[in-house]
Amino acid sequence: MSIRETELTLIDGTKTTFGALAGGPVLVVNVASRCGLTPQYEALEELQKKYGPKGFTVVGLPSDQFKQELSTNEDVASYCSTTWGVTFPMTEKVMVNGRNRHELYKQLVKTKDAMGLAGPVMWNFEKFLVSPDGKIQRFRPTTKPDDPKVIAAIEAAI
Repeated sequence: MSIRETELTLIDGTKTTFGALAGGPVLVVNVASRCGLTPQYEALEELQKKYGPKGFTVVGLPSDQFKQELSTNEDVASYCSTTWGVTFPMTEKVMVNGRNRHELYKQLVKTKDAMGLAGPVMWNFEKFLVSPDGKIQRFRPTTKPDDPKVIAAIEAAI
C-alpha cells in the first residue's frame, strides 16, 4: 500500500485517505496542545496560508504519546481553532510510536533525518514532508516550520 492510500480519520470523525487531503506536498506533524513547542502552530498555519494555494497542505496529527495533549478530539479541535486559528486538516488523536503506532507513522519513521537517523518519533512537532512523488524528508521537533531548510524543501516539492 502506498502512503497516499493510508486511511485517516479526521478530528470530526470523517474517514478519508492521506492522498485525498492534498494533491501536492504534505507536511505531516504530530502535534500537542500542552507542549513547549506548541507555538509552532502559528508557523504551521502561516505555511498553510502561504503555500496552500499552490497545492501544499499541513496535516496535524494530535498525539498524547508524550502526555501533552488534551483529553478529547473535540477539546483539541476547539483549542487549535480558537487559540491558533488552525485551518489545516487535523486527524483524530493517534499513536506515533509503539505497537499501536498509526499506519501512517509505520511508514514515516523509516525515513532518515539530516543526520541519517531513522526510527521512533522523538517528541511532539516532528515533521515529515511527503512530496507528490512519495519522497519523504524528516525534520526533528526543534526544527521550526519556518526554518529555511523546511521552506526550501516545500518550495522544491511544489
